[in-house]
Amino acid sequence: MAIKRDAADKWFSDVVRFKGYCEHCGRSDLRLECCHIHGRRKKILRWDLMNAVCMCSGCHRHMTENPTKFVKWLEQYFGPAHLDILQEKSNGILKANETVKKDIAKHYREEYKKMECDQSYSPQSYT
Repeated sequence: MAIKRDAADKWFSDVVRFKGYCEHCGRSDLRLECCHIHGRRKKILRWDLMNAVCMCSGCHRHMTENPTKFVKWLEQYFGPAHLDILQEKSNGILKANETVKKDIAKHYREEYKKMECDQSYSPQSYT
């Protein structure tokens, strides 16, 4: 069963995909997706920019089907410390009620608008 997407997911994904190119293959002419390192079911990391990369649909699918290759690529791309931090963060708990989700959506909507106005602006993670 698919995980339901709401406004928080939409705006978070928009911020991640704003990069404009696949962080794996570098292409910008393909459909871009928000690729989570730890799955979206892990609420504490679901809307954390450290837990997402922008990938074309082909690379996203390839990495999802090859998790060992994905981890090796992530270690090269970000460094092993990045994955260690994510692992540590993944032990936390986030009670994602409707109010929290609205706050997350508002935060990433504002970040997206800042990015549209200033291409050099680097978005800030909600968590």
